[in-house]
Amino acid sequence: MTDRPIHVTEPFLPPLEDFVPYLEAIWERKWLTNNGAFHQEFERALADYLGVEHLSLFTNGTIALVTALQALDITGEVITTPYSFVATAHSLVWNNLTPVFVDIDAETMNLDPDRIEAAIGPEATAILPVHCYGVPSEVGRIGEIASAQGLKVIYDAAHAFGVGFRGESLLRHGDLSVLSFHATKVFNTFEGGAIVCPDAETKQHIDYLKNFGFADEVTVVEAGINGKMNEVQAAMGLLQLRHIDEAIERRSAVHRRYHDALGGMEGLVLPSEPAETRYNHAYFPIRVTESFSVSRDGLYAHLKDRGIFGRRYFYPLISTMPMYRGLPSAAAHNLPVATRVASEVICLPMYPTLTADVQDRVIDAIREAR
Repeated sequence: MTDRPIHVTEPFLPPLEDFVPYLEAIWERKWLTNNGAFHQEFERALADYLGVEHLSLFTNGTIALVTALQALDITGEVITTPYSFVATAHSLVWNNLTPVFVDIDAETMNLDPDRIEAAIGPEATAILPVHCYGVPSEVGRIGEIASAQGLKVIYDAAHAFGVGFRGESLLRHGDLSVLSFHATKVFNTFEGGAIVCPDAETKQHIDYLKNFGFADEVTVVEAGINGKMNEVQAAMGLLQLRHIDEAIERRSAVHRRYHDALGGMEGLVLPSEPAETRYNHAYFPIRVTESFSVSRDGLYAHLKDRGIFGRRYFYPLISTMPMYRGLPSAAAHNLPVATRVASEVICLPMYPTLTADVQDRVIDAIREAR
């Protein structure tokens, strides 16, 4: 294999010469972390871009999830999805909370609202849905259920950077929304994350929690953690904001090209753009059903043999992992849709610098497998 390997994601890196002035400013100020100038500037600029009033920056999305649960004093059981990255459930365990897994909708691959209410027991205090692949959860119905049952809603919005829904930011829904800026995401700060807050008071509480609880040099008001974003990450974020609209538009073109080439192929289910949504094209998940010529794992191996490293996001299900499979809600018969979808999905390469000739390698390899 002489061709360069093709991975499912590739981080978007702006020109290095554009980053150098930021680094020089950091070196000159000698202020590397602890709410420096770039941190403050990035927080304001990011809130403005995302269409939210308040957010708090974090060193990564997982610490942000852990802190969001702390900030709302969540206890007992939390309704969540088995179809996600492990950090979703791990954040619950790190807060001594018990996940209650609920099945997903086959089309959106998000939590199925019809199944949430039946899973709510006396120990439940919150719902932790995921906007899977950047597709909006059914925020209206989830909000109604939570309000009727007295539950908090924290959205794992790791995939949902910049997503708009019905004319406003998707991140405005729920009590809190948590973003990830990992290198594989639509928008990255190498590592990073944020919590979107509904008001200034909540933001202040979260800001204390992410900085050891310090209110000033000698006053500690919370049992906090070290979750701060540093100046180099913040500088990367400021630079990424200059390019993000172009990056999302390029992703959209990749999405359209896959659809044009693979649409109508028997046995493949392609993702559709969600209605009433300004979509960010975070991923391109295809479902390989029984009527395709090979199984999902057969296609995965076929692509891998040709230097194309798709990802089976999300396989295996969180609910099948050793630390979760003993939970009553983790039983496969409780999660038939998630179990089936996890056996069918491959995410194809999707990133803004994916060229037409490289994308053609992926398309041709899938056609060969028919």
